Amino acid sequence: MKPTSENPQFRIGTGYDVHRLVEGRDLVLGGVNIPFEKGTLGHSDGDALTHAIADAVLGALALGDIGQHFPDTSPDYEGVYSIDLLKHVVGLIGDKGYTVSNIDSTLILQRPKVMGYLPEMRQRLAEAMGIALDQVSVKATTTEGLGMTGTGDAVAAQATCLLAKITRD
Repeated sequence: MKPTSENPQFRIGTGYDVHRLVEGRDLVLGGVNIPFEKGTLGHSDGDALTHAIADAVLGALALGDIGQHFPDTSPDYEGVYSIDLLKHVVGLIGDKGYTVSNIDSTLILQRPKVMGYLPEMRQRLAEAMGIALDQVSVKATTTEGLGMTGTGDAVAAQATCLLAKITRD
């Protein structure tokens, strides 16, 4: 099927998520468990990076957000591994005839330093989406001690996604 104005070849989406950092929880970002004295508070594993990416993918096709698909009021999703939610989201866009062309994402947190974990995050995210490693960018930044992420109270993430129409020639 050829792309038309009703059936565009490319779609762009953005996502953002933030989770409070608390004691007694694991810190999971991009599917990677990171040793730290605090972890993310959430109904699922609280993986803000994976949630932002899933929202970007859903948003590209106007399919809502992860809260609509995986409500925090449902016991089915309590403690769920967010990478599994991302796999489900990618299945939804595949059913609509799209694939992830690329992801560009940024983690926003003061501590811990996550630079050494970025390659593993990229790998886990690429595997979950069924795409190549060079299609996934994960960066990290601080807010120079400002705001909720700068004080160490939270971790935030933002993501942009480009979807491409699957063509069958």
